[in-house]
Amino acid sequence: MRPEERTRFTGKASMKPLTLAASVVLTIALYAPLARPQADSPGEYQLKAAFLFNFAKFVEWPHNTFPSPTSPFEICILGDDPFGPAIDDVLRGKAIGEHPVVVTRCKDLAETHHCQILFVSSSERKRLPEIFGALKGSNALVIGETDGFAASGGTIQFTLEDAHVRFMINTDAAERAGLQISSKLLVLAKIVREVPGNGKG
Repeated sequence: MRPEERTRFTGKASMKPLTLAASVVLTIALYAPLARPQADSPGEYQLKAAFLFNFAKFVEWPHNTFPSPTSPFEICILGDDPFGPAIDDVLRGKAIGEHPVVVTRCKDLAETHHCQILFVSSSERKRLPEIFGALKGSNALVIGETDGFAASGGTIQFTLEDAHVRFMINTDAAERAGLQISSKLLVLAKIVREVPGNGKG
């Protein structure tokens, strides 16, 4: 795909400061410990919500991702919602370029076809092969936090290490979805390869 056919959210003049600011946020987030390290800590999911927003600044979607230049940028949650109101508070009033960010809770895969970012809840762990198979051909950035999520076909997997939120990136999944991830994000991640035969479709 030629560069001019991809969706860019900022022009070249403003890309550098935006990318630098987002990089600083991600770097601080990586090295700042959680206020409470428990898996269900509200602080953890406020941080993860901020990660979801900042990930979008380092990813380019195909040109036909949005119906119009001002269509919403949808961050969707499939399954049980671990964020609660934290994600709404963090993302309220935010935009990616000209696209206002909206948060959508989905109970069914059929509701996710407009999502640019899809967070797959841990409640869906038994359905991951089905989910990855159904998302074949989708341009969604698929994110989760269950063990083996990235290696089995997800794009980004959150992990907790010493009370810090880290993340892994499956570059195979990103390429399959037609997503281009900035090297500035890749350098902060652990890169994983897919494990054959995990039913990713």
